[in-house]
Amino acid sequence: MRILIYGLNYHPELTGIGKYTGEMASWLARRGHEVRVVTAPPYYPSWSIREDYRGKRYRTEKHPGEPVVYRTPLYVPAKPTGIKRMAHLFSFMLGSLPVMLRQCLWNPDVVFTVEPTFFGAPLALLVARATGAASWLHVQDFEVEAAFDLGLLPAQGPVHALALGLEQAFTRAFTRVSSISHKMVERAATKGVAADRITLFPNWVDIDSVYPQTPGPQDPATPPNSFRRELNLEGKTVLLYAGNMGAKQGLELLAPLAASFEHDPSVHFLFCGDGAFRPTLESLVNGRSNVTLLPLQPLERLNDLLNAADIHLLPQRAGAADLVMPSKLTGILSSGRPVIATADPGTQVARVIAGATSCGLVVPTEDPAALHAAVERLIADPALRTRLGANARCYAVRHLGRQQVLQQFESDLISLVSSSAKLAPSPPQHEGESTF
Repeated sequence: MRILIYGLNYHPELTGIGKYTGEMASWLARRGHEVRVVTAPPYYPSWSIREDYRGKRYRTEKHPGEPVVYRTPLYVPAKPTGIKRMAHLFSFMLGSLPVMLRQCLWNPDVVFTVEPTFFGAPLALLVARATGAASWLHVQDFEVEAAFDLGLLPAQGPVHALALGLEQAFTRAFTRVSSISHKMVERAATKGVAADRITLFPNWVDIDSVYPQTPGPQDPATPPNSFRRELNLEGKTVLLYAGNMGAKQGLELLAPLAASFEHDPSVHFLFCGDGAFRPTLESLVNGRSNVTLLPLQPLERLNDLLNAADIHLLPQRAGAADLVMPSKLTGILSSGRPVIATADPGTQVARVIAGATSCGLVVPTEDPAALHAAVERLIADPALRTRLGANARCYAVRHLGRQQVLQQFESDLISLVSSSAKLAPSPPQHEGESTF
């Protein structure tokens, strides 16, 4: 197949959507498909274009056996606010417009676009319609709803109504819509997309490169964890937050949590990542002896980083749990360590972690006392940590392996293109629910 991928974030970004889109595109190219990617230069999560990508407005990357990648210019605000974020997203759509229109001459079989950014949806649909290609919208975050629910843009009023109306209209126009969790798939159905046009396409993890290291006293055959050794954390209970440090993560809970355990020298907190909230977090934990801040780590150290933790922390802000699904969760589960998440009952995060799989503990969002109590419980019960971690690893192996997820996705792509790449837009749907 000829597959055109259109998305804001891409390899070599180390976290979030860029990581998954990059792995997906490379996997498809190695399977023999012709893959082209229209994307921006890497800037996330630091909100600064990487130095080796600066200075060129447009560039094309071609490597044997890999997708052809077209980088287009965009505005990247150093301190993203609601309005600046909108300008940032709109600038990507404008910058990518000539490159996307040129792809009409290539005549793709399918145009695959990723939300965020939803600003690219009209352009993806235009290219698909012009070439008779199938169109696929993959929702990593419900960007429009999240912007209002998280206070990045003012909720209610005519702007809110217009944005949601446009989102529904464009979403229904795609021949296939997918998302990364069952709850997010259900939310897509509420936007009027017919159930037979919606599918689950979860994020994945390389279960062979992210795996449990021997916990506790090290087996002589197993080298000690490099992060514990370098940071002098041997014998301590380590709590880790690793990933994007942005507005959706609810990281304001971490500093008071660390402060509440400062009296206990056997407990240490590791906060690793980058993003708009990092400077604030640095100021909140400045001077605390039981906190270490680390920058983003290279991929080859990911398994060591995840295994440095006895307990993983997954804070989220209220209202975000079914609009976004934290991509870091796949690695946490595959590492075989328990996780404490802040999520409301019934959300997908709560279902995965505290449901039948029982991978960790879930506490209400924005409840510092409940979070503290959950941490105390796991610190005091190593046997429970071991049991929850084993459940997490089992879940990852059964459901989140990269090969099985991407093979199913490839099968869905082939079925869509071969059966009818020129399906009519989804009609408005007012009743009924997704079967997923």
